[in-house]
Amino acid sequence: MAWVILAGLSLIWGTSFILIKKGLAVFSSDELGALRITIATLALLPFALKGLKAPAPGQWKFLLLSGLIGNLIPAFLFAYAETQLASGLAGVLNSLTALFTLIIGAIFFQQKITLLRVLGILIGIAGTAVLIFSGSAQENSSNSFYGLYVVLATILYGGSLNVIKHCLAGIKPLTMASLALLTVGPLAFAYLCTTSAFDKLATQPAAWEALGYITLLAVFSTAIGLVFYNKLIHMTNTLFASTSTYLMPIVALIWGVADGETIHLMHYAGMAIILGGVLLVNRAK
Repeated sequence: MAWVILAGLSLIWGTSFILIKKGLAVFSSDELGALRITIATLALLPFALKGLKAPAPGQWKFLLLSGLIGNLIPAFLFAYAETQLASGLAGVLNSLTALFTLIIGAIFFQQKITLLRVLGILIGIAGTAVLIFSGSAQENSSNSFYGLYVVLATILYGGSLNVIKHCLAGIKPLTMASLALLTVGPLAFAYLCTTSAFDKLATQPAAWEALGYITLLAVFSTAIGLVFYNKLIHMTNTLFASTSTYLMPIVALIWGVADGETIHLMHYAGMAIILGGVLLVNRAK
């Protein structure tokens, strides 16, 4: 069952990057991020209301933390990064989540870290540098640094993963996901009301198609994906859960190439180096 969930998550999350790109055709990055979290919160709202009594009083701060660093802030970071970064490359950089999961686990939660895992982390960082700074001269000057926003999002994902595993045990995955979104959904909606998103829906016919892509992103990649991710974390461990990053970049690249994105040879080299580092981290004892 864990492997089935892992494969499903890889497909769902690997597709999320092209959905972000489609949504950005009409909406700005901050509008997309706010829409994504608002819709995901509404999708799970009945379960959140039903599970309000599930967390212990001391767990609410960790639900808020998980909502912020695992949902709200990364939603904006990924959208902003993809205003200049190919969706396929964003998907590849997302694989760094596994490395930062280990680093944060070792620093804050006494997770075991070995020499081989340190080597894997260094290899992953080297691959990130190759991926971000490869390509044409124009890309290096204008687009490459947007990959750092994805890197920051993966650091936050790694923190959220450890919080879920070590601080939110005992809460059912569906309840946990819905409550984490509930803590940040009102913030996203309040910000959404300050943007021109609703005006675009009223005046631009293409906005409804873009909203359809964002809705798919919110319901599947954020709401449903988060539920199954939480379940996977509690069924296995943080490192196994983060191995969806092996397959996710492949799905993201396939969608990107199908949509006409140009991927250079050095990009593939960087991807191979990153995945090699992630594999070493997860296999090392």
